[in-house]
Amino acid sequence: MGYNFLLIVENILMLLPHRARKAFFTFLAFLGYKSSKKYRCIVKQNLNYAFDNSMSEEEIDKITRYSFKNLLYNFLHLMEMRHLSKEEIGSRITVINKEEIDKIHKEGRAIIYATPHYCAWELGAAGLALHVETIAPVYKKLKNRVYEKWLLDARAKFGNTNLEKTNVVKPLIRLIKQGKASGILIDTNINEREGVMVEFMGKPLRMTSTPAYLARKFNAAIVPVHIRTDDEENYTIIIHDEIKVEKTDDAQSDIQKATQLQADWLTSIIRKEPKFWFWLHRRWKNDKPEIYN
Repeated sequence: MGYNFLLIVENILMLLPHRARKAFFTFLAFLGYKSSKKYRCIVKQNLNYAFDNSMSEEEIDKITRYSFKNLLYNFLHLMEMRHLSKEEIGSRITVINKEEIDKIHKEGRAIIYATPHYCAWELGAAGLALHVETIAPVYKKLKNRVYEKWLLDARAKFGNTNLEKTNVVKPLIRLIKQGKASGILIDTNINEREGVMVEFMGKPLRMTSTPAYLARKFNAAIVPVHIRTDDEENYTIIIHDEIKVEKTDDAQSDIQKATQLQADWLTSIIRKEPKFWFWLHRRWKNDKPEIYN
């Protein structure tokens, strides 16, 4: 019943022009901002911690409002991906530095895309499939199975496959050996067994070491990638140069260094345009829980 109701609402919204759908999701974002004191507080706590209390209340409020809007626009993108054609979605997205991918493939190496919850991340994965190559993004199982089915169907529309995070290393290894690409979100909260401590936004934080481990062991390439926009209509996927992983006698040190380089890259794009990152997430809840008191 829940899934069918979701499809009914979706089909009604898809009868509307894009501008009207976008206005509807903008309004939902406004309602979310107004009604959710908890998440307004989380954004403020994150920003104050990450930027050492240097942001004004006006700046914090502006980014908070945008955080809600950006999240709702990702829902809008998923909905439109389920219904629109490759041409309609692909025409909104351009790619910068695809030459880096071509170079790595000429070397016969598989690619691990390291990416964050930044701007239109759902369009980002679709854009890679449409303009570069299909990927297998790793996702965390959701409590809401109705929404999960809807979301995974949308993500698979243009050829991407979905890898659930539990016991995902073996499937990732198979993909690498087949020369296929995967996508790993490097900005999610993780437990002690899943990563290494790095400096992120100038603060200690545990980050996933899976990309560095796999790249080092199987000669894959870690390629950071993010997406951004100036008008919330046209989007640019920016492919960055490969993060090299050393292969010395000290495997742990090699993995640590490569993971730190990913953290440095992510820090740089967030500091440049902080509004695009997913500030609604309690990213430091395991490593610095007191900031959320």
